[in-house]
Parts: sequence; C-alpha cells; structure tokens
Amino acid sequence: MSILLKNATFINWETLKFTKTNIFVEKGKSGNIQFIDNISDFNADKVIDCSNKFVTKSFALGHHHAYSALARGMPAPKQTASNFHEILQYVWWNIDKQLDKEMIEASALATAIACAKAGSTFVIDHHSSPNYITGSLQIIADAFDKVGLSHLLCYEISDRNGTNKTKEAFEESENYLKNNQALIGLHASFTLGEESLETAANLMNKYKTGVHIHVAEDKFDQYDSLKKYKKKVVERLNSHGFLASSKTILAHCLHINDKERNIIKNSNAFIVQNAESNLNNKVGKFNANNLGNNKMFGTDDMHSDRIRAAQYSYFTGLNDDNIDLEKTYLRFRNTHNYIKTNNFIGDTENNLMIFDYDSPTELNKDNFLGHFIYGFSSKNINHVISNGKLIVENKELITINEKKVLNFAKQQANRLWKKL
Repeated sequence: MSILLKNATFINWETLKFTKTNIFVEKGKSGNIQFIDNISDFNADKVIDCSNKFVTKSFALGHHHAYSALARGMPAPKQTASNFHEILQYVWWNIDKQLDKEMIEASALATAIACAKAGSTFVIDHHSSPNYITGSLQIIADAFDKVGLSHLLCYEISDRNGTNKTKEAFEESENYLKNNQALIGLHASFTLGEESLETAANLMNKYKTGVHIHVAEDKFDQYDSLKKYKKKVVERLNSHGFLASSKTILAHCLHINDKERNIIKNSNAFIVQNAESNLNNKVGKFNANNLGNNKMFGTDDMHSDRIRAAQYSYFTGLNDDNIDLEKTYLRFRNTHNYIKTNNFIGDTENNLMIFDYDSPTELNKDNFLGHFIYGFSSKNINHVISNGKLIVENKELITINEKKVLNFAKQQANRLWKKL
C-alpha cells in the first residue's frame, strides 16, 4: 500500500529544517520518500491529510529487554535485594528462568505494540530465557514482524546457568545469525569466562557482526574483572577484539576510568545510555566525558517510550553529564547512524511518524530542541509508518488486534507470577 501525506509540515530529523509539502511514501525496507507539488501526479492507495500536523522520521531504540514486559506490577521478590547483584538474582534472573514459549511471545508482542505507538519502528533487543533458549529469537522476530517493526536481536549468553546452557545459547545465536541481521548477546563480564568470550569473538568474526553487552553497570562488574583477570572490564573486552566492530554495543558504561574511556573513544563501538534504569537500580549516573560521539539511548526494559527516555537523560544529566539540548537530541537520533553505518536494513527514510502538537508557543527550527525536551510527548503521535506501511492510525495499532494481544499478555503474566 503506497501512502500520500498531503498538506504536511515535514521536519528533517538531521537538519531540523521545516518544509511545507506533500510526501509520497515508497513501500519496502529500502524505500524512500518524495516531496511533491502536484498530488494528482501520484496514485496512492492511502491518503492522509496532515494539515496542522508535523511529519518526521520515526525512532530507533538502542537497547531493550522485551523479555521483562510481563514484570510490570509483579509481586515483590521473596528476598529483599540490598545491592545490584542481588536485584539480578532475586528479580531478573528469577523471571528469565520462568519464561516459556507463550510468555516470550506475549512479552515480545506487548513490547512491539508499546514501541510502535510511541513512535519507534526499529528496536534493538537483548533477550534472555535460560530454560527456553532454542528458537526464542525467532519467536521475538515473528512477534515484531506481526506488529510491523524492524529489529536487531540477540540472545544473552552467560555462564551463570552452566556449560550446557552456554553451549545452547551459542547455538541459538549462530542459528539465528545464519539467516538474520543480528548481534551476539553477552550478559556481562562477571558472568562470562575466558572460553566463552573467545567463542563469542570467533563467532563475531565469522559472521562479521558485533556483540551487545552490559558494561560496568555496577561496580561489582569491575571488582570481578580485576580479581579474576587483572584487567578492567573494557580492557578485558577490548583484548578479545569486541571494540573493533562498529556493530558492537556497550550498554551503560557507568563505572569506567579514564583509560577505559580513552579505549572506547578510540574504538568503533557504540555506547547506549539507560538513565531511568540506572536510577531505578541505584547503580549510578552516566557521564559522557571523553567517550567520543558514538552514544545513543535505550530504555533497558523500563518502558518503550523513546521521547521520555531522552527527556529523563537530559534532566538527570544536567549535574553529572556533559549534556545540553543539542547533545541530547544527537544521542536520541544516533541509533539511526549506528544502523546506517553498519548497513542494517529497516530504517530508511520511509519510516515516519505524524504528530500534532498544541503548544501555546510557536514551534520552529530555532526552538525545536526546547519543545522536544520540555513539551513533546508520545501522546502527540497520531500515525506511524514503518518501511512504508501504516502500522498506527489515529493512535490505534492496525496490524494486529491489540486488545486480544493484551488479554493474552495478562494471561501469561498471571502464569509467570504464579511461578515466581
């Protein structure tokens, strides 16, 4: 279905230039957009009147954990965590071990719906389900495809569940990589021995991809690395060649020293910041000093709202981070550059969102960033187009039955909570 957006005010996501125009949206994962004067020259299957609305590129989310979507409102753990390592043990590692096929599917569908309605059409996800590994990535891919999202997935490899689970996780990663764009997911340095890192490095080189790993999210990660390997975490990862790939994603990077910062700055790797998750886990705040330009935002399972994540990152960074309005927006949009740099498909210019924005003050190129931080909300989004296909219309998902999916998710959440 081809789409024509008439009477639009188009905002170029890179230059922030405002243009009054009509837009013809091409179909497909390599599709583009055309600005046209005479709409009668184009025969579109769908025409959307964008009078008094704004059109701009949709969003790409740099780090998510769809597997935790059913955790919202869950019972408190039986033991109270006193530190981050115990949060992992009592909460997240307890949840991921309970997941089965239906729960994974429900989590992925619910996450995809939330991402789409909040304007994201490309999602980078980091999955874990130790007792349902084989085939798990395809379940997530199918769910995202049904909603209409492009994706870059990985399975979280870890030694914490024994050698058989580690072996199965590597097999799942390789089987998925054979036919899909993907990364090699690694949990964190402190749950991975040298043999697993070497295997991951070999697999990365074989498929010319990168790793997606949590880095120094908590000080414990550094203590463990120094104690066992006499190296800081970034030094250890770099010694295996992971930072040589521009596809590599380093999540968090909170507790790193100047030497590690310099290694990252001079590498090809990208860093993904997750401000709200860091606040929630009380692990610290992100500081971008001397980390180069390859920085982007994730939500790290807190929610699927990219605008909210950017706003939180700005406000929490005012006292602790080298950040301002422009730098916030650059990090917000830098996931597109990560995707383009690495030739991943699904994020060309025919991924768009149409929003209205009732403001008491004018919105223009010169003050866009102020409105973005202090005024914008995902609730302003009316329509979302993914790869030239309309997936959200008048704030409603139209690719699948949202009500049916949410009912399914609630059933699976209740099953999960009982198992917890």
